Amino acid sequence: MVSLEDIKLPPHNIDAEKGVLCGALMDNELMYYYDGILLTPEDFYQREHAYIYQAIKELRAARKTIDVLTVADQLQKNNLLDVVGGNDYLYEISGCLMSTSSCAEYVKLVREKSVLRSILKTSQKIIGDVYEQKDTANILETIEKRIFDLTQNNMAEKVHSIWEILTARVEEYVDIMDHPERENDKKVFSWYRWLDELLGWFKPAELIILAARPSMGKTAFALNILKNMAVDQNKSVGMFSLEMSSEQIADRILSMVSGIPMHKITKGRMDTEDFAIMGEALEVLSKTNVFIDDKWSTTIPELKSKIRRLKIEKWTLDLVIIDYLQLMSWSSSWYSGNRVQEISEISRGLKELARELEIPIMALSQLSREVEKRVDKKPQLSDLRESGAIEQDADAVMMLHREDYYDPDTDKKWSTDICIRKNRNGPIGEVEVYFEKEIMKFSDLKAKSGDGTY
Repeated sequence: MVSLEDIKLPPHNIDAEKGVLCGALMDNELMYYYDGILLTPEDFYQREHAYIYQAIKELRAARKTIDVLTVADQLQKNNLLDVVGGNDYLYEISGCLMSTSSCAEYVKLVREKSVLRSILKTSQKIIGDVYEQKDTANILETIEKRIFDLTQNNMAEKVHSIWEILTARVEEYVDIMDHPERENDKKVFSWYRWLDELLGWFKPAELIILAARPSMGKTAFALNILKNMAVDQNKSVGMFSLEMSSEQIADRILSMVSGIPMHKITKGRMDTEDFAIMGEALEVLSKTNVFIDDKWSTTIPELKSKIRRLKIEKWTLDLVIIDYLQLMSWSSSWYSGNRVQEISEISRGLKELARELEIPIMALSQLSREVEKRVDKKPQLSDLRESGAIEQDADAVMMLHREDYYDPDTDKKWSTDICIRKNRNGPIGEVEVYFEKEIMKFSDLKAKSGDGTY
């Protein structure tokens, strides 16, 4: 027979919850502190306390005074006043403390107990996953995702009302108006003027596709963006290459930064002056946050695992570059023989990962041979190789085109067109950049769009 002592309740501290609520009623300024540690109604174990804290947050969002009377009125509007015990319980809570000096400790207790309950809930889900006896790789990937969500304080899925979303946005707009110099602090730019005019900037949760035929320079252009972000903007960038070794990637970046031609670096034909310039470039690169992985065979679960760990370990990740999409596989056993379906799942998986981690992901992609069959060789969306799902999942699609690749006698030998064929958050168009092949460097030249203007 099970005794009452054997029945264990989830971790909680009712007195600490009362102390937190009492502190908010006594000193409305404490809400700044509560918001700072991301305290939510879901963190309260007792549902009455969750309802009360939700009412307090609604009053704060409306910039109204928070006290027993206003909270009671808000609960009445929400049809929850009787559920929480009426005015009597609110007055009982308001008299729990003599001062607010201990509220910082109380709110930490409430958050800690909430985290422990989330760990317990996640552990129960993991046990359930194991007993379902599904594919082991998928179980491991699911477990890692659940644990990552815990570390990111993403304890539960939540549907936000438009009022919550707009309230947060208004606060962001006000902050930008008050501090215009900080407007671009969190933005990640390509550092190509006209390309940024079209795309805006690389936004969190976006999937950007950079596509081209072989030898068009898509890896070189991606590395230029990496260099522009890491060196010029001090951003954190992860490069996952399934085609080139980490040494080859490092050599290319070094060539761009130093200006030393690639053939000199790879063949070891540098002179004393080159070594002096290289030393300066190495010092610059040593201060950057660039992380390179060159495992030749990567599945989506493995990639997700690596990127999650990288973000946790480095605390921030501003861009992930994957070179390239068609060399990836979903897993070692799925979709055998159905490559189109597999590519569709890979592209969807990358978009889901970008949203989950709230970072932009740039995936390089091959174009089909259909380009070669047309008189006009400029690539179109329909040229994306193996799957239309890539076009569907992507927020932006950039395609590279070089006239000298098809016409050696062209006057535009050093020109590359960046064709924006899809842009979910802005216009489409074409940007012309200058390509220095010796050092694999792209530079601004000019821009053009459908009507020749912006």
